[in-house]
Amino acid sequence: MKKFLISLSLLLSMGFTYAQQMNVATFNIRQKNNVDTGNMWDDRKSYLTDLIKFHEFEIFGVQEAFKDQLNDMSSNLPNFKYIGVGRDDGADKGEHSAIFYNTDRFEVGKSGTFWLSATDTEKPNKGWDAALPRICTWGIFKDKSNGKKFIFMNTHFDHVGIEARRESAKLILAKAKEFAKDLPLILTGDFNIDEKNEAYFTLAKSGVVQDVYDLAKIVYEPNSSFNSWGKSIRDKGRIDHIFITKPFKVHKYGILTDTYKGKFPSDHFPVYTELNWK
Repeated sequence: MKKFLISLSLLLSMGFTYAQQMNVATFNIRQKNNVDTGNMWDDRKSYLTDLIKFHEFEIFGVQEAFKDQLNDMSSNLPNFKYIGVGRDDGADKGEHSAIFYNTDRFEVGKSGTFWLSATDTEKPNKGWDAALPRICTWGIFKDKSNGKKFIFMNTHFDHVGIEARRESAKLILAKAKEFAKDLPLILTGDFNIDEKNEAYFTLAKSGVVQDVYDLAKIVYEPNSSFNSWGKSIRDKGRIDHIFITKPFKVHKYGILTDTYKGKFPSDHFPVYTELNWK
């Protein structure tokens, strides 16, 4: 009887520990186009979603995702749904900064998309010195395993506008407070800035969010997060980031360098973290 009770206690403890673990990622999947000869979307889409399934992502943000790509991913990831709209029309047109979530684990409440702009966050426009309209998608999620809620935000900062990147960082933190008050925050994205950039420090040194890279007990950083189809892999350099607030704790961080037949699923590597509810 004693052995049985000990075994039962261990099993319950393992189940509780698993329920506290959350697998989070950010992944710029590279837009579908006619110029990526030899590595077109139709060639790589199944390998990209296989990567997601193998590493057991549970909730993740994508960038450069167009509607056709989101449809393909949804077909290959039947346990997932996504939220988000296109930046060009607030519906289906243009890049989405969508958030995919496993419906077995999470349910979404309020959600939306806002434009990164000083003048109008409600409809398509370019903010500050940005070259393109930029957006942030957000949702308030409930973790079915423990009943806890959090806000998840996903974005893609401008590749040109220095002021736009800095001000976008400030805007996102303000919007997180507006939408979710004191709920825990997970922020993912392709920020187009490395860990030495002023706009990065606007987030990382804000006193609000922290970079999971700095908090992880285990760090797997074999190279940069951008690869340019293997042409621009550097020893270091992270432009794809995941930021969190308390009460999350970080167990692992990794830049996942999976390839297929010597090719890359995207011109960015996905960035993955294993979080634990405190």
